[in-house]
Amino acid sequence: MAGIRKVLITGASGLLGRAIKKEFDKDATWKVLGLAYSRAGGDLRKIDLSDFEAVKEVVNEFRPDVIVHAAAERRPDVVDKNIQLATKLNVDVSQNLASVAEAFNSFLLYISTDYVFDGNNPPYQPKDQPNPLNTYGHLKWAGEKVILNTYPKRSGILRLPILYGEVEYLEESAVTVLLKTILNGEKTAEMSDYERRYPTYVGDVAVVIRQIADKTCHESDFSGIWHWSGLEELTKYQMAIIITEVFNIDGKHLVAVKTPSPGAKRPYNSHLDISALTQFNFGQQTSFRDGIKLALSKYVKV
Repeated sequence: MAGIRKVLITGASGLLGRAIKKEFDKDATWKVLGLAYSRAGGDLRKIDLSDFEAVKEVVNEFRPDVIVHAAAERRPDVVDKNIQLATKLNVDVSQNLASVAEAFNSFLLYISTDYVFDGNNPPYQPKDQPNPLNTYGHLKWAGEKVILNTYPKRSGILRLPILYGEVEYLEESAVTVLLKTILNGEKTAEMSDYERRYPTYVGDVAVVIRQIADKTCHESDFSGIWHWSGLEELTKYQMAIIITEVFNIDGKHLVAVKTPSPGAKRPYNSHLDISALTQFNFGQQTSFRDGIKLALSKYVKV
C-alpha cells in the first residue's frame, strides 16, 4: 500500500496505548489518531467507546487502515468488583469495533492476555485451547471470540503477559507498583514467589504491533492469533529483588511467599510461545534490568 497509512488506537492514554502511539508517531508513513476517555488530553480524541454511534462516526471520519484496540480493564481484582462494566469494555465494545472495522475494511488488532490460559501446560501456542481461571481471563477470551466471529477475514488477536514501562503513576503496572513496597523498608513485606511471570516492556510490544500493522497493509489475508512476551521467567519477588539491585536499594525486608497469590486466581505459568511472530523477524527484547531502569528512573534517585 503506497502513501500514508492511518492507524486508530483505543486506550491511547494507557500504559500500552501510549507506547503504541509513540511507536507509530516515529514512523512518517503512519498517520495516528489516539482515542481516550478519562485521561484524554493533548492530541488524543476524547470518546466513550460504549457510545457505538460516536465510535462509528470517528472511524468514518478518519478511515483507518488499522485499528488497534488496546482499551480494556486489565486488573483482575477490579474486574471481579465490577463485572458489568468490564464486560461492556472487554466484550461489547470489542464486538462493535469488529462490526465497524468490517464496514470500513479496516484491519482490527485486539489486545488480549495470557490469562486466557490456566497455566498448567506452558509454553502456550496460539492454537491451544484457552481455559481461564478468573473473570478477567474469561472476558478477554469472550472478546477474542466475538471479534473472530464478527470479522474473521481481517482481524487479529495479540495475547500479552504482564506489562511494564514508563508509567504515569506506580500503580499503572503490577510490576512498577512493587517499588512502593520496596521503598518502605521499615516494614516487613511479603511478596509472591509462586506464580511464574514474564514481564514485558511496552516499547517492545509497540514495535511488534507496528510490524503487524505494516504486514497487514501489504498482505490483506494476514490475520489470526499471535503471542508476544518477554523471555525472562520471574516471580514478583524475583522482580522486586532485581529492582533493589538495579537501584541499589536495601531489600532485606522483602519476604518470599511460596503460596498462590490472594484475590482473583492467577495461572501458575502461562508462558506464551512467540515463534509465530519471530518467524517473520518481528520484535525486539529489552531485558528486565534495562526496561525497569527506564520505567522507574524518575521515581528513584540512583
